[in-house]
Amino acid sequence: MSDADSFIEEVTEEVRRDRLFAMFRRYGWIAVVVIVAVVGGAAYNEYRKAQDTAAAQALGDAMLAALESDAAADRAAALADIRAGSPGGEAVLDFMTAAARAEAGEIAAAVADLEDIARNGELPEIYRQIASFKALVLQAGTLPADARRMQFEALASPGAPLRLLAEEQIALIDISEGATEAALDRLQAILQDAEADVVLQQRVRQVIVALGGTPAATPGRQQG
Repeated sequence: MSDADSFIEEVTEEVRRDRLFAMFRRYGWIAVVVIVAVVGGAAYNEYRKAQDTAAAQALGDAMLAALESDAAADRAAALADIRAGSPGGEAVLDFMTAAARAEAGEIAAAVADLEDIARNGELPEIYRQIASFKALVLQAGTLPADARRMQFEALASPGAPLRLLAEEQIALIDISEGATEAALDRLQAILQDAEADVVLQQRVRQVIVALGGTPAATPGRQQG
């Protein structure tokens, strides 16, 4: 390589370095911002996770403390004073408060707690349906049978998670109205449904026998 070629190469390399440094001075802040954003985002996520964990632990401790009382009314009062800070936490609190109030005989207050859950659009549908179901069961002695039947029928729609439990409640309404044959037909259908669990099957068999019927064989098992 001649001296001229070597000189040209050195100049070219120097120009490249100058351009690189110029670009870094002009755009290097972007890389810095990206790095800070990534590191800061990771730190914030860790902080948020730690905060969420601490809040969940505090909520759990408060619930356990509220449940230490022997009297259901005292447990309900203590639970009602707790604030969860999230829709899911509030739903769990409302379920527990409703259970304590129902045990204490405060049915109207328990139903109100459950209906609050059922109306909360921020919660998963299964939570809302469970709340509606429990509220209806608690109102067996106060809400007219026709109103309860209509709402249980909505919960018994095809594919609904509480379908069979709602069907069982409708059968009980049939029994209370003297419609024994309708109740037996509904109970037999529940017994033969592949989605019925063992506990529900046992409960349905007992009602069928009490009504003078003979339980049908369940799917995949011989009648004993």
